[in-house]
Amino acid sequence: MAKCTAVIDIGSNSMRMAVFQKTSRFAFHILHEVKSSVRLSEHAYKNEGYLQNEPMERTALAIGEFLSIASSFGARKILCVATSALRDAPNSSAFLSRIQREYNLSIKIISGEKEAYLGGMACANLLPSVDEAISVDVGGGSSEFALLRNGKVEQLYSLNIGTVRIKELFFDNNDINGAVEYIDEALKELPDFGTHTLIGIGGTFRALTRAIMKKEEYPLRKLHAYTTDTNTFLHFTSQILEAGPKKLRSLFIKPDRFDTIKPGTLILERIIRHTQTKTLLSSGVGVREGLFLSDLLRNSGDKFPAHYNPSVRYLLDTYGIHSDHALQCAHLSKRIFDLLHTHLGINLVHRQELSIAAKLLSIGVGIRYYAYQRHSHYLAMSALDYGLSHSQIALISHLLLFKKGSSSSDLIPKGSYGSLLPDEATLDALSAILWLSHILLAARINASDITLSIDSHSGALVVGSKSLYLAREQLKNIILPKNFTLMLKE
Repeated sequence: MAKCTAVIDIGSNSMRMAVFQKTSRFAFHILHEVKSSVRLSEHAYKNEGYLQNEPMERTALAIGEFLSIASSFGARKILCVATSALRDAPNSSAFLSRIQREYNLSIKIISGEKEAYLGGMACANLLPSVDEAISVDVGGGSSEFALLRNGKVEQLYSLNIGTVRIKELFFDNNDINGAVEYIDEALKELPDFGTHTLIGIGGTFRALTRAIMKKEEYPLRKLHAYTTDTNTFLHFTSQILEAGPKKLRSLFIKPDRFDTIKPGTLILERIIRHTQTKTLLSSGVGVREGLFLSDLLRNSGDKFPAHYNPSVRYLLDTYGIHSDHALQCAHLSKRIFDLLHTHLGINLVHRQELSIAAKLLSIGVGIRYYAYQRHSHYLAMSALDYGLSHSQIALISHLLLFKKGSSSSDLIPKGSYGSLLPDEATLDALSAILWLSHILLAARINASDITLSIDSHSGALVVGSKSLYLAREQLKNIILPKNFTLMLKE
């Protein structure tokens, strides 16, 4: 596939484009994103679904500028899909022909089920793994549902309930009861999914999630993988539905969403009550990422290889200068963890975060060697987006911080992400293992050159190697937990 790919999603309300760049076979990052509120379906639902001239003109102009942006990044592949607005419009062929003629762009109209699949597949690949969940994408003209089970997309549904459709048919006529009846009737087509987790996709869910995060002063500025409970979410949606413009501002809703936020909120509120889900997981990915991944992963069953994380690989591809040492640290830290986790009282689930932190240990060197730990921390906190929970991201990033003579729990910034970290004893133990591994490999030897064992009498970790002179000198720089004793043997 082309190294740089632009993906355009033409929705009923907004049109968006993301420009993706590959850094290796499966690793990628986003170079640019652009959105335009073209409102392609504006007034269509009052006119038997026919697209109106002014919205079509807006959309055509935006497409032209989107393509210009894609060209500036050297995108050699353009993937463009359209959803509900063009799917439903009797005059869609005229618009498609115009765009083909003026811009030489082929727009593919996808079915509601395909739209549901792309969104669900993106979630399955780029969110922390969940055994079972339903993804819900509330768009301008329709809402799509996908059942995800053990990383696979299984059931797909598309219903004609969308923010612009509900606004024009009911909210513009102040018929809220009619909207509720219409939505509830449509939801009867869904089966009983029997899952307690709902993954929210789409502009309305993202807008509500961002507002809740600001209201709660959430410590991370990451929407993707943010988790909340149904009661918290529904309490907030009730405030939105009752609010006037001034109140909406105070609830952190942006003015450009004032006309569609209430119809979208009502749709989500009815969906959550209907599905009886308990946990809500926010997705920053959707159809665009799904379309990109369907191209990227077309020869691997639309799935990444086992235990593969594209964000970690992207960081290593881009900043992992002389990363062999970090990989050796990862091998050694896992060996030490396996020997000591029971004695130190560390939960086995943290082995993965320790390993990732070790791999990313030196990415900050690519920016500047001095204070590289701080740069590594910043890069990890900023760019670890996919496949990890916020608690995992906070832990991995924090472990990359180091200060001579300080324990890891001493380095937590005040009023920051401390609430997402494990208890101090666990944090200090993990940090000690990570930086001990780094020090034991100070001579840039291989992890396989180091022997590890537990002394039967003292319970100390016994480390053996022919190259420990520098390590002995540097051990004074780290603080080991009180129940963590060490013996070096040359």
